[in-house]
Amino acid sequence: MAGTNSLEDEIIAEDGPAIILIGAQLGENIGKAVRAMYNFGLTDLRLVAPRDGWPNPAAIPAAAGADIVLEKARVYNTTAEAIADLSHVYATTARRRDMIKTVVTPHKCASLMRSHANNGQKFGLLFGPEKAGLTNDDVALCDAIVSVPLNPAFASINLAQAVILLSYEWFQTAAEQPAQYTPQLETTPASSDDLQKLFDHMEEELTEAGYFRHDQRRATMKRNLRNIFKRSDLTREEVSTLRGVVKALATGGGPGWIAEKAELAKSAQLAKKEDQ
Repeated sequence: MAGTNSLEDEIIAEDGPAIILIGAQLGENIGKAVRAMYNFGLTDLRLVAPRDGWPNPAAIPAAAGADIVLEKARVYNTTAEAIADLSHVYATTARRRDMIKTVVTPHKCASLMRSHANNGQKFGLLFGPEKAGLTNDDVALCDAIVSVPLNPAFASINLAQAVILLSYEWFQTAAEQPAQYTPQLETTPASSDDLQKLFDHMEEELTEAGYFRHDQRRATMKRNLRNIFKRSDLTREEVSTLRGVVKALATGGGPGWIAEKAELAKSAQLAKKEDQ
């Protein structure tokens, strides 16, 4: 294959970003994205509900020999499942969104990801379907939006082009790193799974409390809540504290308080019957 040399040392970026393709439509496009990844040593491919299923024979010739990426590819049913182990996720999109999100260039995103790698954290890049791109619900799960500076009159690039742009920027940051030890963080960043459990817990209690009483606004209200906490860059310890807060608010002080409230309600009913 042109451009390959079996005598050269192979570069595998084990600390690089996971490449997450949401609802990819064509096997050929997945294969081209795989080729782009492996050009820069990236092998962590995650597919969320690919339209034509997986494995897909059409991806093999398009991957041009990047078999290791194809073999390691993992398939998930939902975006939340695909990013569960990641502490930081960046959404690649050119469309404006009705939510407040930090917007960074590919170069800035690569710099942020390198700092995460130096701290032993896991992270990923989210790419949407070829035709429609990422949904707002997918973007709400991400820390920031990556926007490629393009001709505003023709800001259209295909899936493989987007993957190669971000992979290239990541690869270049390796040469910019000083050869020195970077200490690990004293706290552990919350993973996407940690945050998802917080969201589920919070939304369950808010539903029980009647907060989501307007069905037409329910989805937007949930996205707004998720964006608030995604912007906060929470640690695992902070998420645990927040879940404790939610539990305390929901129970009014714990099991003892619940029992006391039940007893008060019972007494009130008895008093009412006696008055009658």
